[in-house]
Amino acid sequence: MRIIVEIYLMTAEHKYWKEVISFAEKCSWKAGPFLAKKMKENELKEWERVCAVYVNGEVAGFSTFTEKDELAEQYDFKPFIGFVFVGEQYRGRRLSEMMIQNIIAYAKELCFEKVYIMSGEIGLYEKYGFVKLGDYETIYGSIDQLFVQAIKYKD
Repeated sequence: MRIIVEIYLMTAEHKYWKEVISFAEKCSWKAGPFLAKKMKENELKEWERVCAVYVNGEVAGFSTFTEKDELAEQYDFKPFIGFVFVGEQYRGRRLSEMMIQNIIAYAKELCFEKVYIMSGEIGLYEKYGFVKLGDYETIYGSIDQLFVQAIKYKD
């Protein structure tokens, strides 16, 4: 069977917006319902996006591209890729990488020089070209890893 993968960078006007909200509400990750609430309340800035990956017409995962993430306010890093999630049955197909690549391409269109990710995962984002900057305080009072990737522009 042929597998068709589609990636969408969405705003609230996108035809699949509500479908992604529903997927996020029901996903196995505790951050999913939090993202669904943010999407319902349309808390995104004009340039911010929710990225959704579809496999054969079904929502398989999501991520976001926003100015801020869980990093504490005293730090001035931006923008962030966040909420990276792929449903269990779709893992191992490099869908996270595809979403991240699409977000980085969009960040490049917006002329950002770098993108950041906060994560507790070890060894995941490094394989996508991110470099760990260090351990930073989050808005929740916990400590998480901050990763960065410079956006490459041709001379």
